Amino acid sequence: MVSTGRHHGFESLEEQRPLVVLDFLRVAEVLPQPFTLDFEHVRGQARHTPDFLAVLPNGDRWLFDVRLRGLVEDADAVRFAAAREAAEACGWAYTVVTGWRRHVWSVLDHLSSQRRPLTDRLGLEPQLQAAVRGGPRPFGEVVESTSLPVVAPAHATHLLWHRRLALDLGSPLGDGSLLWPGGGPAEVR
Repeated sequence: MVSTGRHHGFESLEEQRPLVVLDFLRVAEVLPQPFTLDFEHVRGQARHTPDFLAVLPNGDRWLFDVRLRGLVEDADAVRFAAAREAAEACGWAYTVVTGWRRHVWSVLDHLSSQRRPLTDRLGLEPQLQAAVRGGPRPFGEVVESTSLPVVAPAHATHLLWHRRLALDLGSPLGDGSLLWPGGGPAEVR
């Protein structure tokens, strides 16, 4: 992850996706499989190891389990309830990730392609930022306004990942997607 400067383990592509999202949120730290809970419930003893514990930029903790919606069984629900109680006892947030809206994942996956440092020898990034200073403009128009529109999308994507341009993640990314000035690295609240 770019935000932590390290690689983080995951056991499936479904577990990789929250790591990309956490990287986009600029987490301070991520711990895969941070601990194992041993607990009792009405049917006896059980164990559960949550998938990730994330430390947000403001210091808050967020515990995650990842399981596709169609694969959550009754025993999983008991384990997730135990993890939620443990998280609440520690003052942490807890989420079970069961999937993503298709367009949200596709946009974040695309933006993550330009998360690493990118040299702007052609000076396109200031041109892209200047194109939205007057207010929101469609992605396609912003790119076409530069001196080299064929290269500009990669730089626009880089600026979006790094919050120097902004985009509504509620819609698929396309030429008509509105871009506006970003405020630099976002703080998660």
